[in-house]
Amino acid sequence: MIKNLLTNILFLVALSSFGQLNQKSDTISVIPVLVNDSTSILSNDSIPVLPIKESTDSVAKPLLEAIITYSAADSIIPDFENQKMYMYKNAVINYQNIELKADYIMLDLVSKEVYAEGLPDSTGTIVGTPVFKEGDEEFESKTMRYNFETQKGFITDVKTTQGDGFVHSDLTKKISKDEFILEKGKYTTCDAEHPHFYLRMTKAKVISNKKIITGPAYMVLEDFPIYFPMIPFGYFPNSTTYTSGILIPTYGEEQTRGFFLREGGYYWAASDHFDLALRGDIYSKGSWATKLHSNYKVRYKFSGSLDFSYNLNKYSEQPLPDARTTRGFSLAWSHSQDSKANPNRTFSASVNLSTSSFDKENTYMNNATSVQTYLQTQKSSSISYTKKFENSPFNMSVNLRHSQNSRDTTISLSLPELTFNMSKINPFKVKNRIGPVRWYEKISFSYSGNIKNSISNVKEKDFLKQSLIKDWQNGWQHSIPISLPSFNLLKYINLSPSFNYSERWYTSYINKRYDPNSTYVSPRTDHVMIDTIYSFRRNYNYSYSISTSTNIYGMYTMRNPNSRIKAIRHKITPSASFSYTPDFGQKKFGFWGSYIDGSGKVNYYNHFENGVFGSAGMGESGAISFNLNNNLEAKVLEVSDSIASKDEKPKYKKVKIIDISANTSYNMIADSFKLSPIGISARTTIKGISVNMGANLNPYMVNSAGRVIDEYVWSHKNGLNKLGRLTNANMSFGMNFDSKKEKPAAETDKNKSPEEKTVKSDEPEYVVFNMPWSFRFDYSFYYNKTYVYNSTTKIAKPTTTINQSLNFGGKLSLTDKWQLDMNTNFDVQAMKFSFTTVNVSRTLHCWTMSFNFVPFGDRKSYSFNLSASSAILRDLKVSKQSSWRDN
Repeated sequence: MIKNLLTNILFLVALSSFGQLNQKSDTISVIPVLVNDSTSILSNDSIPVLPIKESTDSVAKPLLEAIITYSAADSIIPDFENQKMYMYKNAVINYQNIELKADYIMLDLVSKEVYAEGLPDSTGTIVGTPVFKEGDEEFESKTMRYNFETQKGFITDVKTTQGDGFVHSDLTKKISKDEFILEKGKYTTCDAEHPHFYLRMTKAKVISNKKIITGPAYMVLEDFPIYFPMIPFGYFPNSTTYTSGILIPTYGEEQTRGFFLREGGYYWAASDHFDLALRGDIYSKGSWATKLHSNYKVRYKFSGSLDFSYNLNKYSEQPLPDARTTRGFSLAWSHSQDSKANPNRTFSASVNLSTSSFDKENTYMNNATSVQTYLQTQKSSSISYTKKFENSPFNMSVNLRHSQNSRDTTISLSLPELTFNMSKINPFKVKNRIGPVRWYEKISFSYSGNIKNSISNVKEKDFLKQSLIKDWQNGWQHSIPISLPSFNLLKYINLSPSFNYSERWYTSYINKRYDPNSTYVSPRTDHVMIDTIYSFRRNYNYSYSISTSTNIYGMYTMRNPNSRIKAIRHKITPSASFSYTPDFGQKKFGFWGSYIDGSGKVNYYNHFENGVFGSAGMGESGAISFNLNNNLEAKVLEVSDSIASKDEKPKYKKVKIIDISANTSYNMIADSFKLSPIGISARTTIKGISVNMGANLNPYMVNSAGRVIDEYVWSHKNGLNKLGRLTNANMSFGMNFDSKKEKPAAETDKNKSPEEKTVKSDEPEYVVFNMPWSFRFDYSFYYNKTYVYNSTTKIAKPTTTINQSLNFGGKLSLTDKWQLDMNTNFDVQAMKFSFTTVNVSRTLHCWTMSFNFVPFGDRKSYSFNLSASSAILRDLKVSKQSSWRDN
């Protein structure tokens, strides 16, 4: 009796040192260490008090292994006799890594149990229900009873998050730290308080951060049970880290390839640095495909991904005449280096290589990239390694390049391409110079070397048949531009002279000869034999040039003070350059050769016409190039919605009116056709619409046979006041339209006066009906004029080609959850639509519905998909589709 009384007194004194009993306290922390069965000693210094010895022979073990801290916002009521604690309103208990919050908590220090539940508010609604958190695991419940020592407990109406899903249970038993037993449980990926769909589990076991195992289960959709098909058991992986496992395939049917299973395979979580996924497709009529995907990353060093696919498609059956088999592959590799890994050395890769048949025949309707893949005709790849040499002007790079055209199935490769550069230096610059800079100190030059081994425009099917020696082109090019000091002429004209030298090294060249007795004759060869000589040869050229430019300004100020346009500025930028290139077709250089054909005509040819870097040209050139740029800008007053004060100065902005440029060149040394075609381009913006225009004018006349003659257009009667003949022209512009964005309520109220904010209108309020939308269209026009010679009439008639096209695209949000997307192209000349897609999607909270439709053309098809939004239940779906292969 005396022992129990002493214990209660110590318990009361300890509580009094932290706060008033039965009164509101924001933070009341108590640290109990229980000894034996009925003794409790409390300390307020965060250091557990040693247990009291019953005798000198034995020491009692503490009933709890760590400190318990607790607090409540309203009150804490102790029961000294039963060693219980009652906490009300926002009560919190912390023990080790466990935290429990509720509006009512009862703590039993003898049994080491805690009971928690919510309390009714003034309206009778239960609030402050228990929230239990242990480590990263957290769940809510209606009531909860938990034992700190055994880590077991009973929970009613629990809701917890497991990975991407949620688990609800009417009654849950916590049997260990990480294991739960559920009765009448629900598993769903819907985060609503009352889920729209769930898997009703008659019984289940949850192992946190590992898996969920269920007994018999069935689907419930909008509270409607679907008993068939019944799931006898279920297994849901629930890991915080990625793990290896089987990839479930999707199923369906096509008319041409039959029933199929797609995207089935195995995923291997190899390590924290890379993974690997192997997938495959199989069709009942013999088609199949295999796919490999891998991601890799080393933090602060590099990252990338690799995709490889190979397919075999069989159509019809032997011995039917339409039976055929196609094979294709695709390789995509992306690699990037962290900029912090090595600032002077980088390696990157962007590989996109595939056969034309793969792109056209292996795109699924539900693939977001299928439209782009189908319309894309050009592909390119690049693997690059660059090296910068510190404290020097030198750098180098090694590149592997690839390009292909899926329209004509041609491919071009450059394996490898090495570039060595030296940035601009001033070799005659004096380091410790005294006095002004001398003119020769401004002389500068740079160097660029390029080694290349390539093959161009080879059919995919013939690529492996090409000879590395005979068909591939290789060489080494050197380029040395030298800049001389610039100077001013008449103060406003800047003159910049320069000298350029280029040299190419080749390991082979060609010789042509006429052989009337040759057996191989074609329209292209005409008894001309080509011999390839494998020997080292140099090919070089150089040129001198001087360029000049200046700016001329003009300003017109508006006289009307009320005009929004204050002034218009006209800027003219004329520039000209003169360049001289010797005639490298002379025999002394040895770059050009000649032969006499059967008619006695002398034909000239270039020994290096197949060179990868080209060759020096034939004929002397002394050309003057002209370029004239015109720019019109206006200074316009900005219009503001708000009323400006008297002291506020008006704000002006610059608005571009139009940019017009023209360019041509004149070769003073040429015997004929000295003037080059005149190119004209213009660009303007009209109310946010960018308009681009261009045209080419040929200054020479055309005779009756359609050949250009050396007579200027303006020298003829029909060509007076004309710069030349219009050979081609183009124009393009596009417009974007968007729905008016609704201003936030705060911004709307900001513009109101205080009286408008306080005055209440008697008019009824209406719901704002808002459907965000966007629409765009692009128009392009191309004009080309040529002459076609008629051998019967021996007269050339002009032929005009006009191409016009319209591209349309738009989006419409019927509601917050409905989305409509459409893209099409209209050929104005053919008066018909080309490839068109219509996409409709609907967000159903935890489900997603999509409908993709190609209404006409070779790709006419559709697909409908209704599936769960969560990736973990992606196979829970309803799909219906019609493949374009069935057309």
